[in-house]
Amino acid sequence: MTYLFKSLAVLTAFVFASSVANAQLVTGSDSTNRVITTAVPFLSFAPDSRGAAMGDLGVATSPDANSVHWNNGKLAFIEDDLGFSLSYVPWLGNIVDDMSVSYLTFYKKINRIQTIGVSFRYFDLGEIQLTDIQGLPQGIESPQELAFDGTYSRKLTENLGIGLTGRFIWSNLAGNVTGAPDAKAGTSVAVDLGVYYTKDLIFSGKNSNISAGAHISNIGQKITYTNEANEDFIPGNLRIGTAFKTNLDPYNSITLGIDANKLLVPSPPVYDADGNVIRGVDPNTRSLLGGTFGSFGDAPDGFSEEMKEITLSFGAEYWYRDIFSGRIGYFWESEDKGDRKFLTIGLGFRYQVFGVDFSYLIPPEQNDPLGDTLRVSLLFNMNKPEVDVNGN
Repeated sequence: MTYLFKSLAVLTAFVFASSVANAQLVTGSDSTNRVITTAVPFLSFAPDSRGAAMGDLGVATSPDANSVHWNNGKLAFIEDDLGFSLSYVPWLGNIVDDMSVSYLTFYKKINRIQTIGVSFRYFDLGEIQLTDIQGLPQGIESPQELAFDGTYSRKLTENLGIGLTGRFIWSNLAGNVTGAPDAKAGTSVAVDLGVYYTKDLIFSGKNSNISAGAHISNIGQKITYTNEANEDFIPGNLRIGTAFKTNLDPYNSITLGIDANKLLVPSPPVYDADGNVIRGVDPNTRSLLGGTFGSFGDAPDGFSEEMKEITLSFGAEYWYRDIFSGRIGYFWESEDKGDRKFLTIGLGFRYQVFGVDFSYLIPPEQNDPLGDTLRVSLLFNMNKPEVDVNGN
């Protein structure tokens, strides 16, 4: 493989590493700081403003057009007949000015218990000046990645729903680079499985609701940009959580939620100076199923390290008359696994069939790669026209 392609092949890892506060750490070079990296990390980015404003939370919150990312089991409980949403996120704006994530999703209720959805996610990595090993310019490339989803969601009971999503993933890091004949666009397919439970209740004399959910996402084949000898895991993930909503009065309501996430990919092992594994398991020797199921017990430092690989999201959402909303959240990650810690805030507005959401990420330090991340989401939700007794 040429130097040109090597430069592009590490680009995805750079994007993920730049998303953590300890981006200067090199996986395997430190025996205590082992950040998990995968191919196509854009699949894990919070694509919409509502979930992002609540600290990257959404497995058990009320369903909306963006439920496929957070928990496809929620989609069957959506109240409107059909709708779509478009979200846009300038990514890593403190580092570059031409990288972005776009997310388009659409849903349609088949009947009272079934809903289908499609979504499209596009990651534009901007323009990159290529050089050879001597530093001589070799042209400009525009790497791109995308994913296309199809979802089916169904109620099993009035309180329980499940969802299934099929996903096609395409990642072109090399573009039309000359001098890299072995480089190619990577492709993969994956599935998501989700379950959602919701129950209305009376709490302290007020109408309330409690929900819980679990979502396994991006379980699919490894991806390669050259040949089968050089394959990388995609970001398989387990998300579980709960949410509680209560109506304070006829006009005001508040929702509190918490999510926990764990990547279902191998933990980085510890290497010696020659690159040999001395603790843990070499991820290059793991199959898809071995890496997925083994991810619960393969950390070199045992159970304590496995617990550090869990990230937590805490969020709250306030609504006034179901028209105006305010949101706040907090995301936490162990300092040994990336040390991402940030506060998020956001606003939302609904009027008839139209809605708009904004979110803003507040990092703990200045010059953080994720600092000043602003997301914008537009939503449209429509119902069938009512029919009177005469069929009009």
